[in-house]
This record gives sequence, C-alpha cells and structure tokens, in this order.
Amino acid sequence: MKKLLKVGIAGMLSLGLSQVANAGGDMTEDAIEYRQAVMEIIVWNFRPMGKMVKGKIPYDAQAFAKKAENLAFLSHLPLEGFIPGSDKGETDAKSAIWNNWEDFKAKLEAFQQESAKLAEVAKTATTAKGVKSQFIETAKTCKGCHKPYKRN
Repeated sequence: MKKLLKVGIAGMLSLGLSQVANAGGDMTEDAIEYRQAVMEIIVWNFRPMGKMVKGKIPYDAQAFAKKAENLAFLSHLPLEGFIPGSDKGETDAKSAIWNNWEDFKAKLEAFQQESAKLAEVAKTATTAKGVKSQFIETAKTCKGCHKPYKRN
C-alpha cells in the first residue's frame, strides 16, 4: 500500500508537470515551484533523522526507517524540475547546473544511491549508531550538490 501511494504521488506530480507542458505555458515558474516543493519534503524527512543521529531527539528505529524510505523515494523526483531556463526567477538554483549538467546529474545520482543505502541500513538498525555512518554519507551527497549549485 505504501509503495502504491508513493507511485501514485510521483505519477500525479509528473502528470501535472507534463500537462502544463502540453498546455504550452511558461514552464519555468512551475518547474521552480515543483522542485522547491520536493526539496521541502526532502528536508521534512531528512531533518528528524539528523536530530536522531545527533542525539537531539531519541532514536526511534521505526520512524527513522520510514523517513529513510521516504528520502530514497524522494531523491528521484527533483531532476525533472530542473528544466532549461528555470535558473531565472524566485530560485536558489545557480545557472552552473545547466552549464555542468552531467556533473549535476551525477551528484544527484550519488544522492539517490546513498539514500537507497540509508533506507536499507535503517531497516535493521536498532540504534542511532547503527545508521550514523550511512546517514553522514547521504548528507555529504546532499551538501555536495548544494555547494556548487545552490545560492545562499
């Protein structure tokens, strides 16, 4: 059921974006809004895991595993929101993304891979220590993209 819901959400997001494209409207604002929404949801899932790993809140294996599973799924959504020209407007995306597309895409793929590993580790970990090293690796791939490609 969870996977079906996730596939449904991804499908709706993709369908919504494609319908706007077919309408012939300016996609840049929609693309910016889409990727910002996805990033907010990523942060929503990432932040509590970080607090658990840092000992700021108690480790909850079930909650951590759920957030890690969500993150692994969500890591596949941002790319389609980085359409040409969407570095203009209300965005923190640098034009370097489009100038270095293959590097940007490789960094996003690294985030996807590390997020998937985190979700696997989280399935069996019973302590924050059990997920900490993979959480750190996942966080590095996230920040590895922010430094060269995100303003602020």
